[in-house]
Amino acid sequence: MSTAPRLAAAKRDWGHDETGCTVLHIDMDAFYASLEVARHPELKGRPVIIGTGPRSVVSAASYEARKYGINSAMPSARAKQLCPHGVFLPVDMKYYRMMSHRIFDEVFSQVTDRIEQVSVDECYMDVSGALLRWERPSAIGAWMRREVAARFHVTCSVGIAANKLVAKMASTNAKPDGMLLIPLAKHAQFVQMMPLRGIPGVGPSLEKRLTAWGVDSVADLALMSEDALAQACGSATLAHGLFLASRGLDERAVTPYTPEKSIGAERTFDEDTRDARRVCGLLRRCCDEVASSLRRRGLSARTVTVKLRFADLSYMTKAHTLERPVDTASVLYPQAVALLHMMLGMPAHVSDDVLLPREIRLAGMSASGLVESAGVQVQPTLDDVLEETTIEDKGGDATVGTRAQRLRGAEQALDAVRRKYGVRAASLGL
Repeated sequence: MSTAPRLAAAKRDWGHDETGCTVLHIDMDAFYASLEVARHPELKGRPVIIGTGPRSVVSAASYEARKYGINSAMPSARAKQLCPHGVFLPVDMKYYRMMSHRIFDEVFSQVTDRIEQVSVDECYMDVSGALLRWERPSAIGAWMRREVAARFHVTCSVGIAANKLVAKMASTNAKPDGMLLIPLAKHAQFVQMMPLRGIPGVGPSLEKRLTAWGVDSVADLALMSEDALAQACGSATLAHGLFLASRGLDERAVTPYTPEKSIGAERTFDEDTRDARRVCGLLRRCCDEVASSLRRRGLSARTVTVKLRFADLSYMTKAHTLERPVDTASVLYPQAVALLHMMLGMPAHVSDDVLLPREIRLAGMSASGLVESAGVQVQPTLDDVLEETTIEDKGGDATVGTRAQRLRGAEQALDAVRRKYGVRAASLGL
């Protein structure tokens, strides 16, 4: 669900010269809510909000619901106040992913294999190799919109430009159910009519920093030198990207395959809590879930990140990079607890029955710095060697192993149990 600003003035005919405009950005319109209406036609025309429960947040809202000021990440309780007669439905990610896979496979992939999927409902497409058949990028966009609507009863918006930045901004301003072509010669004019938040990646914090420098729009941004932008942003890399973006330029290519960057899990408590045992218990389950997912995908991770959301809805994250890649909860969990204590200014070793200094609304963790486990060569540490023990099995055969190796074997055994009996069949005790 896009919350990027849109300008009514931008949704106009910018010309019909498609030369060089071989990048398309396709964004499904209110995807989750639209899919629910598609399978429940009686909901058509009604405000549909995806996200139920007093502690949940809005994952998506139909355009009818957005008229009441409802947007993504808003607490569902607040959405209920704004639209008490709305239809509130639970998130059904399995269904949404299945439908997304079908749309990509049955429609988008019929045009080209040069597709960079960035989320379940959004992608970039490089159609330069498909023009021999289709002739014009706009013909491709129009066909995809028709096919998606006819086959799946949902709509999508398409932006057409010479690069990813302008194509994405075009699809945003084409919404809902529209298509916008920005000729190459009009790229700078198009982006410079936008507010700062119109540039993807410019959030409230960066907007505030730029505003302090007298920059209130993309047009103002285009008047700054790259050196001045680096001073304003505090980052030369960010400044370079903004310098290009303010001129309608983008150096990024459409990348058909983007390796997974992180795997995470998080949960919201039914009630805000200061109970360290409850928070640590949740982190333990998240570590177990993430580790199981890592092993299933043949990946290991080097960086552990813990995320906390507090009662006032503010949030904090903290990360730690390990000496070697891991794929076990027995390693991830102690790191997550250590990060929790650091974030809250608590001693490294403290009892689980203490009260935390702040009320926690949500807790979670993620693993990043992913590598293929098959290519990881684990060099035993001195601690591993010192704790190496000899274990006799029932047949009298002796094996040598460390505690870490035995714990990894136990977690792999849990994976086998869960595959056979379900994910809730067994849990990890640490």
